Amino acid sequence: MPHISNAVLLAGLAIAGGAAAQTPPQDDPYAWLEDVSGAKSLDWVKARNAKAEADIASSAPFKTLEAQIRASLDSTAKIPGVEKIGAYYYNFWKDAQHQRGLWRRTTLDEYRKPEPAWETVLDLDALNTAEGTQWVWHGANCLRPKYQRCLIALSPGGSDADVTREFDLTTKQFVQDGFFRPEAKGGLGWIDENTVYVFTDFGAGTLTSSGYPRMVKQWTRGTPLASAKLVYAGKPDDMYISALHDDTPGFERDFISRTLAFYNDELYLRGANGQLTKVDAPNSAQKAVHKDWLLLELREPYTAGGKTYAAGALIATHFDAFMAGKRDFSVLFAPTDHAALASYAWTKDHLILNVMDHVKNRLSVFTPGKQGWGSTAFVGAPGIGTVGVSPVDPDDSNALWLTSTDFLSPTTLSIVDVGNAPEVLKSNPVFFDGSLDVIEQHFATSKDGTQVPYFLVRPKDLKFDGKTPTLLYGYGGFEISLTPSYSGAIGKGWLEKGGVYVLANIRGGGEYGPRWHQAALKANRHKAYEDFAAIADDLVARKITSPKHLGTMGGSNGGLLMGNMLTQYPEKFGAIVVQVPLLDMKRYNHLLAGASWMAEYGNPDTSDWDFIQTFSPYHLFDASKDYPPTLFTTSTKDDRVHPAHARKMMAKMEAAGKNVRYYENIEGGHGGAANNAQAAHMSALAYTFLWQQLTK
Repeated sequence: MPHISNAVLLAGLAIAGGAAAQTPPQDDPYAWLEDVSGAKSLDWVKARNAKAEADIASSAPFKTLEAQIRASLDSTAKIPGVEKIGAYYYNFWKDAQHQRGLWRRTTLDEYRKPEPAWETVLDLDALNTAEGTQWVWHGANCLRPKYQRCLIALSPGGSDADVTREFDLTTKQFVQDGFFRPEAKGGLGWIDENTVYVFTDFGAGTLTSSGYPRMVKQWTRGTPLASAKLVYAGKPDDMYISALHDDTPGFERDFISRTLAFYNDELYLRGANGQLTKVDAPNSAQKAVHKDWLLLELREPYTAGGKTYAAGALIATHFDAFMAGKRDFSVLFAPTDHAALASYAWTKDHLILNVMDHVKNRLSVFTPGKQGWGSTAFVGAPGIGTVGVSPVDPDDSNALWLTSTDFLSPTTLSIVDVGNAPEVLKSNPVFFDGSLDVIEQHFATSKDGTQVPYFLVRPKDLKFDGKTPTLLYGYGGFEISLTPSYSGAIGKGWLEKGGVYVLANIRGGGEYGPRWHQAALKANRHKAYEDFAAIADDLVARKITSPKHLGTMGGSNGGLLMGNMLTQYPEKFGAIVVQVPLLDMKRYNHLLAGASWMAEYGNPDTSDWDFIQTFSPYHLFDASKDYPPTLFTTSTKDDRVHPAHARKMMAKMEAAGKNVRYYENIEGGHGGAANNAQAAHMSALAYTFLWQQLTK
């Protein structure tokens, strides 16, 4: 295990969770749609699905596009991403013959070949047939050094709630009477062969108000889950409690994480006697422990040892010395007005920093030594596009996986030993003809004067007459950065048809580090929407498009963004697709995982409602106003963002006679689809709808 951090402990936290909804308000005529699987609600869903299918999916262009997207998703020529587990390299693979997926393995020598020989470890489609289930893969955690036993997480239908089952890599079978965690939000993690940490739903009072685990326990093989020993219990209004054993040889440690809210957590070292000692770093900092080192990724200024370190900096110190009270840090990265830390990765001897400079990746190598940290350039990194690195085996080698991509260049995977030139191993197929397009980066001026970057992909021979169908995509939340990537769906659904595609880097995201995110929190949420509107205006000013031909799309927090474009800036768009959205911001914190997002949006049950109501689309809707044609999409199985957000907004707009459509996938969870067929169908609905509306 390379390092343990609060980010690792909470891996997937931003995409999991869910508490039971409180009683819906009596004054909401559509509150009955909050009954996720009630017969009345599902009958309503099926009727609207049928209408959307008839309006959008019945055409020949839709069927062609759906088949093209499905072919790109099912392509057997795609790069099979791998993870080293013991002596083998494991991959989870889905295609037309394996819709739910295969967990398989090979050797590195085989993997280097154009057509590796794979050994199937677990066939999810066969398992579903045998068990009469619809499992969706959620990952595996395998115990070293033997790498014989794994804890496999499986979700029913794609929901974030899942089960954990013990699996034997030697027999390739689930272990009879092995560790088993029943369906819930939470996790199971190895301590040793006969002991695990378990954080899950233990019954009444054991979940936080966000629907996440409030307790972590230590569980011994052969004993009932009910007898597991309590390790730590958080408070009901905490967000998430978890634990993890770091099994790095020579640095074995146990940690407990208490998350109060996003970017607000406490990390504790658990001693052999069970005593917890706090890692006394700022709650807002991302804390990571790797062998000798403690790394802090700061989100606020931090004063320690007589020095002040800037928000956005990455600083390092010896972990044991820090726990003993010393505060001597080395600055590995300091932010600038245009550069922010995107990520970092450890190899055996080096730390690789990935920095975004105006949303463009740059890599560098840091090496700890007796004289401090040395820094060198990373050899062979691509000069353009989105670049990512991850360790092959961080404990035993300095090898890295290196990926690179952009809007028009299929992803390439290389393996590289630090200091040497990369060796290209795999490239994704070309799924569309991008030879007629060009990529540009521009900056729009927001209402308060802030320069907001965006990427644009356009035909080289664009006429600049304001008539080109243009799709503007955005997110703008939770410090998540949007960077260029290759998509067969966008290529076939938009670019090959002559459309323009735009990716917005608005505030609320992480493109310029914590400051970019914090600039659009809570009462300043409007700045994200002003940024997005400014990009729309800039596209029109450049005569790339016009409101009649400009469409927009986004999901989750991006769905909230779309709801605000719809209700606050309807005159700027010719069509809008709103995916798995938050829309009822008065109720959001009482629906599923909503309470965990109050650090982002505020608490509508307090005076925060004064500003939250200014960006609550469900309340901003005005039946007397004109709105562009709109498509809402969501999933019944989404136990993260409640489908009632989309359902209720659809019902309200439909009752007002607006041009609106709705499609709810029964499976799929927050991602919207449980397999490639569903994903292709959902994508084809969105792109076909937009093209229909913007080319009228």
